[in-house]
Amino acid sequence: MQNWINQVWYHGHWAKWFLLPLSGIFGLISFIRRTLFRLGIKPTHTLPVPVVVVGNITAGGSGKTPTVIYLINLLRANGLKPGVVSRGYGGKTKGVASVTPLSLATDVGDEPLMIVSRTHVPMVVGSQRVLAAKKLLADFDVDVIICDDGLQHYALGRDIEIALVDGGRRYGNQCLLPAGPLREGLWRLNSIDWIINNGGPEVTANSDDLTEHLMQLIPATVCQVQSLNSALHQTATDPQLTLQQAPITAMAGIGNPQRFFDSLVEQGYQLEQVVAFADHQAYDKQQLIRLSEQTPLLMTEKDAVKCRDFALPNWWYLPVNAKLNPEFDTQFMSRMTQVIQLKKES
Repeated sequence: MQNWINQVWYHGHWAKWFLLPLSGIFGLISFIRRTLFRLGIKPTHTLPVPVVVVGNITAGGSGKTPTVIYLINLLRANGLKPGVVSRGYGGKTKGVASVTPLSLATDVGDEPLMIVSRTHVPMVVGSQRVLAAKKLLADFDVDVIICDDGLQHYALGRDIEIALVDGGRRYGNQCLLPAGPLREGLWRLNSIDWIINNGGPEVTANSDDLTEHLMQLIPATVCQVQSLNSALHQTATDPQLTLQQAPITAMAGIGNPQRFFDSLVEQGYQLEQVVAFADHQAYDKQQLIRLSEQTPLLMTEKDAVKCRDFALPNWWYLPVNAKLNPEFDTQFMSRMTQVIQLKKES
C-alpha cells in the first residue's frame, strides 16, 4: 500500500485523477475548520511561554524529529529550558501522559520515546496539544515549548512556525490528501517563519523570497539496539567498520525508507537485503529474527526504540544528527529573544 501511495503522490500514477474528488472534500473540510478558528468560534489557546511548532504541510516523514532534537540542544545552549509536546502518534495512551526513557513506544509513540531517550527533555503526549502543554507547564520547569508536529492543530497558539520539506520528494504532485501528500495547500507556506529543507538542494520558497535553510542529517556511530535498555549507549569495538566489511540487512519503518537505504550505500555499507515497513509500524519479534538469521540487521533509531526490549546482539541502529547553518541559529535565537520579551510585557 505504501509503495502504491508513493507512486500516486510522487510519480504521476493515473489513480490520482480518481482520488481528486476526495481531495476536494478534504480541502473543504479543512477550510471550514480553519475558518472556525479564524472567527473565534473554535478557540485558540495562548500560553505564557513561547511555543514553537515544528511540522510540515505534507503527510509522511520529512525530518521533524531530528529538527526537534536540534532545537532542544540549541535552546539549552542558550540558557533556556525547553519542553516538548506531541500527539504521540502510534501510542495507545489515552488523555495526556509524560514520557520517560522507560516508557514504551506502544504507549507514547516511537518518535516521542526517541526524543526523550536521546535528550531526556521534559515531554508530554496527548491528542489535545493544549492539555499536553498545560500538563508540561504544571509538572516541569520549562520556559519554551516545542510542539512536535501540529502545524494544523490550530487550538494551540504558537509564536514561531517551522515547516520541514523533504528535499528530494518536495511536495509531490501538489495535490491535497488523498490524491497527493498535502495536508494544506502551498499557500500555507506564506505564514511560516522558516522552511527547513531536509537534504537539499536549497531553493527559494513560494512566498516573499523566503529562503529555505538546508538541513543535513549527519550519521553518527552505529549502536547496538540492546544498548537502549541502559542509560549509556555502549557500542562494540569499531562496530561501523565491522558492519561495513560484510553484507547486512537494512530495515526502516519511516516516512521515506529509501532515503535511509541510500544513505547507507553512500557510507559504504553492503546491503544484501532492504526491507521497508510502514511508518510507525509495530514490529513482530519473530519476523525480525528471521531477517537477521544470516546477516546483521541495521535499522533507524526510530525503529530501534520499538525493538529494544527483544533485540538480539546483531541488531544495530544508526543515529543521525541534524546540522543547520549558523545563520539559522542566529535568526532563530534572535526571534526567540523577541518573543520572550513580548511574553513578559503582556
